[in-house]
Order: sequence, then structure tokens, then C-alpha cells
Amino acid sequence: MFKTPDGKEIFVIDGHVHFWDGSPENQANIHGKQFIDCFYAYHTGFSPKEELWPKEKFEKYSEDDLYTDLFIDGPDDMAIIQSTYLKDFYKNGFNTIERNAEVAKRYPERFIVNGSFDPRDGEKALEYIHWMKETYDIQGVKMYTAEWNGASKGWRLDDPDAYRCFELCEKLGIRNIHVHKGPTIKPLSKDAFDVSDVDYAATDFENLNWIIEHCGLPRLDDFTWIATQESNVYGGIAVALPLIYNRPRHFAEIMTELLFWIGEDKILFGSDYGIWTPRWLVERLWALQLPEDVVAGRGVELTDQAKEKILGLNAARLYGIDVESKKKQLSGAPVQIAAE
Repeated sequence: MFKTPDGKEIFVIDGHVHFWDGSPENQANIHGKQFIDCFYAYHTGFSPKEELWPKEKFEKYSEDDLYTDLFIDGPDDMAIIQSTYLKDFYKNGFNTIERNAEVAKRYPERFIVNGSFDPRDGEKALEYIHWMKETYDIQGVKMYTAEWNGASKGWRLDDPDAYRCFELCEKLGIRNIHVHKGPTIKPLSKDAFDVSDVDYAATDFENLNWIIEHCGLPRLDDFTWIATQESNVYGGIAVALPLIYNRPRHFAEIMTELLFWIGEDKILFGSDYGIWTPRWLVERLWALQLPEDVVAGRGVELTDQAKEKILGLNAARLYGIDVESKKKQLSGAPVQIAAE
């Protein structure tokens, strides 16, 4: 639970968390090393010095590290673990639903586990969606449109095979579609993360919620125009938020644009753990005051009410979480590391 300087308790749902294995032992080829090295460059380039991890821990942190950083030392009340497979790069996958579900099994009151699928797998993708729903009762999935699959180095949300998968998601009640549309990660292609396909999918699947992670950066302008006309498109600020440390004015400009175009009800907090830990991000976001010259003429404010929505209430609405009931449940189950 995060407490503001004046003592108010803010319910925090970390909407973008990973539990990965990027260790050399799991790397299938040079691309696995390139990928985790690129992540580590983001970590070292946009973190306060006191928050830096050694490379070995960053490549493969433990379940206890995850839980401690989020819920004991960190301000999170709940976290959504997003799955990213990358099996062309990692022998056992990078961040699979099976790996994520194991840690969530220890702390079911704290975690929501999302799945993932690759529409390029055809009928197998449909079978896999059924399996994830039956096995884990997932409410959401994470899409990685630049992921490699054999000779293919990317796909689009409006591909016919993708539409078949989204039709099945809608039928099964998997309503929250998180999509990485942000900075590229070596060796993936930046163009494969282009946001233009969001426009088609969101229009054609109005009963699904499209949470565009990293708010389309560096294509913020394109994203905001799409998200303005599509009521079911949301912006996740993971990756954008760490800019608050060493590029605070740029982050203020990003937040101002998001508030102006899509509003405080459609912005979701995410730490992108383990690239960053959530405490310093939440503290700096709560303390943020948008510069007057940045917001001038736009008629927007980043109020405490808006921050509370961004930090947890918006995600709670999408995932059907009764915040007051969850607070009572968590108050009866203090944060602690479970016995092995």
C-alpha cells in the first residue's frame, strides 16, 4: 500500500510486471543475449544509481526478489504479470505463463497472470487460447507483434489469423488485450511495433479493451489520435514513466498529451519490473507537478484524483476488482515471503 505524504492510502495495481529468465543458461542464441542486454541498457540508462542491479540478478531474479520489490519494499497492492515467450531466443521461453503462474500460486491474492499467443501458429494458437482459459482462467493476454517466429519477424493485429484469435478471446471472456507498442528491443524491428494496426483491431473488436503498453512511444502522436476516437483503447505508461528521473520535462510533456487527448480514466500505471522497481516510480509520479508552461492552453491538470486512477483504479475497473473488498482481504494477509 502506498501512503501519500499526508497519510492517504492509495491502492496500487502494477499493470506491467514480468518474471523472466534471461540468463545465459536459457539463451538459445546470440539474440537472447542481445535482447536481455538491451533491457539492461534501459535499466542502467533510466534508473537512479541507488536502484541499479548487478547484471547477474537482472538476467534472472528470484520469486522472493519479485515479491519483495513489489509488495514489501515496494508500494504495489496487486500486480499483473504479462507473459512474453520469445522461444526463438530462449530455450525455455523468456517469461511464460507457466513460469508466471508458479509464483502467482504462492500469492494468489496479489497477482493476476495474463497469457500470450502467436496467431501465426494458426489452429494451434486457437487451441492454446482454449487451454490457457481452461487452465488459468485468464482475463487478459499480452501481444508482442515484433516477436520472431521462424522466418517471420513480426505480425499485425489486423492480420486474418489474429482476428480469428481475437474472436475467440471475445467469446471466452478474455477481454483485456495488452499490446507492446513502444520502443524496440534489439534484435526486434521497430516497424513491427507500429501503432497503425491498433486502429483496425479496436474498431472491429469494440468489446475488447486494448491496453497499449508504453503508449506507442516513440509514436505518441499517432497513438493519441487513435485512442481518442476509440473508446476501448487505453495507454499504459510503463517505459514512459522512468523518464521522470532523468528527462522529467519530457515525461511531463508525455503526460500532458495523454491527459489532453485520452483523459485520466484511460491511463494505466506499470513499472515494467524487473527493468525498474516500482517504489521510486510511484513516489515520483505522486510528487509530480506539471510545469505551467507545458500545460498552458491545454486545460489539463494532473490532480491527486487523476493520479489515484492511474495508479490503480483504472486497472481495477478493467479487471473487475472491488478495491474496498480487496483492501480488506489484503489487510488480513500482511505481506510476507511464503515458506518454501
